[in-house]
Amino acid sequence: MASKRKSLAKIFWRPEIYRKAPSMVKPRKSKPLAIFMEGIGDDLREIVTAPMDHVRERRRAREAFKDLQMSIDHCLLKTSVEGLKMDERYEKNSRGLEIFSKSWLPETSTTKAIVCFCHGYGDTCTFFFEGTARKLASSGFGVFSMDYPGFGLSEGLHGYIPSFDVLVDDVIEHFSKIRERSEFCNLPFFLFGESMGGAVALKVHLKQPHSWDGAVLVAPMCKIADNMVPPWLVTQMLIGIANVLPRHKLVPQSDLADMAFRDLEKRKLCSYNVISYKDKPRLRTAVEMLRTCQEIERRLQDVSLPLLILHGEADVVTDPSVSKALHQKASSKDKKLCLYENAYHAILEGESDEMIFRVLGDIISWLDEHYSLKIRQS
Repeated sequence: MASKRKSLAKIFWRPEIYRKAPSMVKPRKSKPLAIFMEGIGDDLREIVTAPMDHVRERRRAREAFKDLQMSIDHCLLKTSVEGLKMDERYEKNSRGLEIFSKSWLPETSTTKAIVCFCHGYGDTCTFFFEGTARKLASSGFGVFSMDYPGFGLSEGLHGYIPSFDVLVDDVIEHFSKIRERSEFCNLPFFLFGESMGGAVALKVHLKQPHSWDGAVLVAPMCKIADNMVPPWLVTQMLIGIANVLPRHKLVPQSDLADMAFRDLEKRKLCSYNVISYKDKPRLRTAVEMLRTCQEIERRLQDVSLPLLILHGEADVVTDPSVSKALHQKASSKDKKLCLYENAYHAILEGESDEMIFRVLGDIISWLDEHYSLKIRQS
């Protein structure tokens, strides 16, 4: 078993992915986390250091840190909430799991279209995306999001994806309820996926090829870069161990914030997202993500809806060549690729204020253009 785990470590710790960013070569204790821990009181420290495997601890932590999170010095979270209607709710899905969701709607203007957001692996829908959603809603778009089972404030073992297909079905079920609401049923509906959420959004589209009016994909996890694909034998070994120890946490990984956030000050703020999954990846989760990437890679040509793909050229989390391949192979006649020079993975959260608003501007312009096109066609 020990030798197998060493082999597995090679999959999840491959130094070649850090060549673009030499300062990131060595995994280390997170300095931002240490600073964050020193800056909070004993009561909050006790809450944030408690195991987050079960949802009750995550909900307790979010409640304790909610006001502090929204007061951090980040350009996204300075967006005014005036003229917006926000709603948070918990609802049981058809599998009996209590799912957390949040929405942001323009209150003083007509809703142009609906944007359904799919978050990333180490993210939730209640932290940085709060600012992105406010910006979209302020521009006339209704925004709906959910935490997947096992992530954020939704029920389920933290960071555990027993089946990516079932997760996608949960997302489809949730967003289908929104589509059925009388006030929205005649509006255009767009998918918005970031990182792993890009894979979720693409899988939603592939299961519902004619249901969506377009998709915005930010640094999508839709194909594994060639130099990251493990040997066939090691992959089979990983799958075999996952069948026996599916919930087992794998090997230490480097700090994703270091790899994803270019702006050092913004990188420090990641620690405030106290309910995001930051631990070692679980075996079944890793296998499901690998299989999903392989499936999407095989089916890039089946992607047929209007696409806006945005990616930082210096991203070492999801290789920008992945987005280039999607743009090239997708059968969509309406597709656009935006690459941002020197930008890392978190182009909506971890770059300079100027870059963040440039990316947001590109997204809003594309949504406006496709909303207008849909109105002219109707």
